[in-house]
Amino acid sequence: MKVIFMGTPDFAVYSLKALLTKHEVVAVVTQPDKPKGRGKKMQFTPVKELALEHGIEVLQPIKVREPEVIEKLRSYNADLIAVTAFGQLLPEDILNMPKYGCINVHGSLLPEYRGAAPMQRAIIDGKKVTGITTMFMAKGMDTGDMLLKTEVEIAPTDNFEDLHDKMAVAGAELLLKTIDGLEAGTIERIPQDDALATHAPMLFKETGHIDWTMEGQRIIDLMRGMYPGHGAYAVFEEEPLKMFWAEKEAKDYPDAAYGEIVEVTKKDFAVKCGDGILRIKEVQARGGKKMATDAYLRGHAMNTGVLLK
Repeated sequence: MKVIFMGTPDFAVYSLKALLTKHEVVAVVTQPDKPKGRGKKMQFTPVKELALEHGIEVLQPIKVREPEVIEKLRSYNADLIAVTAFGQLLPEDILNMPKYGCINVHGSLLPEYRGAAPMQRAIIDGKKVTGITTMFMAKGMDTGDMLLKTEVEIAPTDNFEDLHDKMAVAGAELLLKTIDGLEAGTIERIPQDDALATHAPMLFKETGHIDWTMEGQRIIDLMRGMYPGHGAYAVFEEEPLKMFWAEKEAKDYPDAAYGEIVEVTKKDFAVKCGDGILRIKEVQARGGKKMATDAYLRGHAMNTGVLLK
């Protein structure tokens, strides 16, 4: 099958690799290159790098809905457009263009978690299972008819980085199964029930600001879901201190405030939360590197009674 692939980050690379094993990818559409690092050197998107390795033509429109972009896409006469984490909404002119339509690989069990951050939000919400849905794309945000689904377990220690890799593999496999089914005419279109829809809006730095009145497990889940992006954090000595892992205990400090440091040992420090304390095991100070808390404490004084904000 002749396929146009649209995708941008590492998550989408898995889908493109899978397509290259069975189909003719006639073009790749990805987001424009962006400056990165201290030198602000322009960096290719991960999908662009793979496409160039295979000699595939790459388009990087600022807006895919521009008439000249649409006409360029039409010129490929593709049978199908496959989309994985592309980053732009597609206009109807593109949605209706290929014979088999535009197929999206989405990182949730729709209609749950429509939106930009479904995997992170599933972890933050304490879900034990999530999955991949392939769907026909429609005008709305992740509202199109569903095609196939596969479940993916979220282990108790999985952070977003861990789940991302499992989901990327599952998404690539499901994309190939979906295309096979479309060619064979064996897949049923299943409309989504909007009444069951939940949303997964984009994450921002402030999303990771820890509310110490929450139960310990909810705070741990926030740490897991926000890693390795913005990170979960609290303010210590007027500076953000990112926290990546913690262990909860049922100890009670009735006179302490939520967010108060109630214990400091050589290995860690403990903070009062909504249902006990959290022992903080991994941190990162502004301008520093991620490290075990014992290493951080060797270079930073920390005392009980201090309130993390």
